[in-house]
Amino acid sequence: MSKRVFVGNLPFSTTEEQLRKLFSQHGEVTSVEIIKDKFTERSRGFAFVEMATDEGARAAINALNQFELDGRQLTVNEARSRTERPARGNR
Repeated sequence: MSKRVFVGNLPFSTTEEQLRKLFSQHGEVTSVEIIKDKFTERSRGFAFVEMATDEGARAAINALNQFELDGRQLTVNEARSRTERPARGNR
């Protein structure tokens, strides 16, 4: 079963290919998604990496949490499931 991993404090210059290479050292990577600002298309500094197995995800989290990438220490942990947020509206 695949496991989704949160990656925070990313350098804004990081590419999805760089993350795929970094995480694939610890297991099979199913997908990589760097979250971008919807107006500027610039990275928001975090991403989600989906690993093929729980073991690969655990290995990546253990090896890459606090790993320094381009001068920034990454925050890597298991992604929490998305919660429903109330719709925004005028009050």
